[in-house]
Amino acid sequence: MRILLLDKNHPLITEQLLAKNFILEEDFTSSYDEACRKIQNYEGVIIRSRIPLDQNFLEKATYLKFIARVGAGMENIDIPVAEKLGIQLINSPEGNRDSVAEHVVGMLLILMNRLFIASNEVKKGIWLREENRGDELLGKTVGLIGYGNMGKATAKRLSGFGCNVIFHDILSDLSDEFATQVSLEELKEKAEVLSLHIPMTEETHYLVNSTFIKEMKNNFYFVNTARGKNVETKYLVEALRSGKVKGACLDVLEYEKASFEHLESENEDLQYLLDSERVIITPHIAGWTHQSKEKLAQVIVDKIIASFC
Repeated sequence: MRILLLDKNHPLITEQLLAKNFILEEDFTSSYDEACRKIQNYEGVIIRSRIPLDQNFLEKATYLKFIARVGAGMENIDIPVAEKLGIQLINSPEGNRDSVAEHVVGMLLILMNRLFIASNEVKKGIWLREENRGDELLGKTVGLIGYGNMGKATAKRLSGFGCNVIFHDILSDLSDEFATQVSLEELKEKAEVLSLHIPMTEETHYLVNSTFIKEMKNNFYFVNTARGKNVETKYLVEALRSGKVKGACLDVLEYEKASFEHLESENEDLQYLLDSERVIITPHIAGWTHQSKEKLAQVIVDKIIASFC
């Protein structure tokens, strides 16, 4: 089986698949058009986010049997077309769920305890104690939207902090020892911290908008490690200004390019987020640890071998 690798990943992918007699070609520089011209020569393709696998691409992939995305999100693949063509879709959310969960907790602790602010002040010779009084996670009701790999791993960590973790998911009967499933209405009624763990779909595009925020009963902390376009940023900024959102932890932004490599636009709302002491922003790295790089790759290899060896 011939496999095309379109993005750089952990070398174990190449090493282990070669050992199983797959034929691999690494191509990390070809443009979309160049990849379209050559994809007919392959039965498998391994990607991250560099090139979109849209209908045009997939219809040219006449011998393609699988697409393996090293990561969780599949929004850069035309899933209905792939399924219609009988192409197996593989991803690896198991590989970075732990890094995402730790990132969520880390951002919340930094934000709620003003750790960056206080540290920078002391380094400048400013010693303020009352002004930097923190807010504890203990006893908070945390609402998660989405209870797949990322949501479950996050709930496990937060339950250890003494949080009451509730969640909403489109699937039913998912409650476990770490979190209780509730309706979206109940989550909006009770949550004091809101964290997103959902894919990017038509249904989740701008899920958190003006109406959603207004329906939250409590002023709340907001965390997004899912996708930037799950949130309509102008209304998040509006809620930060009013105090409805007490603070935000954002690993993803509405203004990212589809490849997640950098921001594609700037505006006043983004500038507000960058300037606010009540907002922490990281460059789409919640799932980006040394350990997750290896685990993501290993999950992909194991799934490919299980299906095609």
